[in-house]
Amino acid sequence: MELVGTSTFLLLLCLASMILSTVLKRMKQGVGKLPPGPTALPLLGNILQLKGKELFRSILKLSEKYGSVFTIYLGSEPVVMLCGYEVLKEALNGDDFAARGSLPLLKRITGDHGVINSNGERWKQLRRFSIVTLNNFGMKKRSIEERIQTEAQFLVEEFRKNKEQPFDPTIFFSRSVSNVICSVVFGDRFDYEDTNFLFLIITLDDLFHILGTVWVQLYSLFPNVMEYLPGPHKKVVKDMDQLKVFIQERVKMHQDTLDPNCPRDFIDCFLIKMDQEKENPLSEFSMENLVTTTFDLFAGGTEITSTTLRFGFLILLKYPEVEEKLHEEIDRVIGQNRCPSIEDRNAMPYTEAVIYEIQRFIDIVPLALPRAATRDIQFRQYVIPKGTTVYTVLSSVLYDPKHYQNPESFDPNHFLDANGCFKRNDAFMPFSSGKRMCLGEGLARMELFLFFTTILQNFDLKSDIDLKEIDVNPETSGFSRVPHPFSFCLLPR
Repeated sequence: MELVGTSTFLLLLCLASMILSTVLKRMKQGVGKLPPGPTALPLLGNILQLKGKELFRSILKLSEKYGSVFTIYLGSEPVVMLCGYEVLKEALNGDDFAARGSLPLLKRITGDHGVINSNGERWKQLRRFSIVTLNNFGMKKRSIEERIQTEAQFLVEEFRKNKEQPFDPTIFFSRSVSNVICSVVFGDRFDYEDTNFLFLIITLDDLFHILGTVWVQLYSLFPNVMEYLPGPHKKVVKDMDQLKVFIQERVKMHQDTLDPNCPRDFIDCFLIKMDQEKENPLSEFSMENLVTTTFDLFAGGTEITSTTLRFGFLILLKYPEVEEKLHEEIDRVIGQNRCPSIEDRNAMPYTEAVIYEIQRFIDIVPLALPRAATRDIQFRQYVIPKGTTVYTVLSSVLYDPKHYQNPESFDPNHFLDANGCFKRNDAFMPFSSGKRMCLGEGLARMELFLFFTTILQNFDLKSDIDLKEIDVNPETSGFSRVPHPFSFCLLPR
């Protein structure tokens, strides 16, 4: 028995040594090239130094010690962190970091398809097509403004049905914001009570919420292991499959009614492009890319803006003096007899400053989606090898004390000069920057202004709890940040 026990122990010891040797060899690759960083453990990397619920704060803490460019290990994979406005401005100005980096769960649910997670020629073709098509359908024209105004009025009428009683605004914001992008992508808006539409919204909100949890971070560290373990990450895959089925059904409906001479929406345009390039072996216009790109646009055009609205109104509940100033400016510039328009922004510096400050303060995607080095890059005094995953830490810019006087506080004065005029800040980049920046920045800015002003034109906000109990810190703070659930009352003005 003792001999068997000793043999087993020696076998395990040899196996552990082999694994350790392999991991250390991999972790030493690039030593002398990559930026410095904290000492990593075999297999675990630097996971013990990263707090799951405050991931970005852990990274900012490390940057205080190792500088604005440093390396950590997620498992055995080296990841370069870029912090601070000057570093990000330099890094994102060009093609060097324009590739999509490794995010295993995103790859699991979308593969290398779509406009968000693809790379190379596929990404270039899909991004170029998406920008042109969205612009043609009004992303930079008055037609999209009219769609937002119409949806904002529908939302106001839905709010009135609550008859001044407290309610959770989550589903209200999600349905309205989603309908704007749905009108562009699917060709029409959905009725608020449409069961399929409600299922989509709830599923998407659930998916975004899970992306902010520690489970996604664990999946990034140990994807091969997590595939066999239960947890919320499994629900992400299931939710994505259901969303794909819905989109596939909409595509089939478009195929059955398509008129190549009169495209109705994004899906129609993509189908026409597929037919035009069916003989081109290098074309990236496939059914898989159509479904995944449609999902990318639908999800991106729904969740970020609706979460920003929800977070924003929670903040306004916390600071009624800000709401009061907004009401004053809305009444003076717009009044009560017409709908707010985008042109009003130029005459409403305080409102514009509040909306910008909301986006800065909530820091909704602290790390942004990962990038990757497109070649061996000489960056500052370091060499970052081709394919290395790189995170551009947006929090380090949005909360940079060199650019914001009170970064930890909600303060609209960050975007106002001494005369009360709106003041732009180069360190404002919630949509990231460079060639991988958010496709829908222009749409999101229009939506935020028109939804905020339309709602506040019609209602006063009232909290159903003491203002001191309102918590404007995020409920989760991993790869995304979402607010704590809350309810409020809307009193007609």
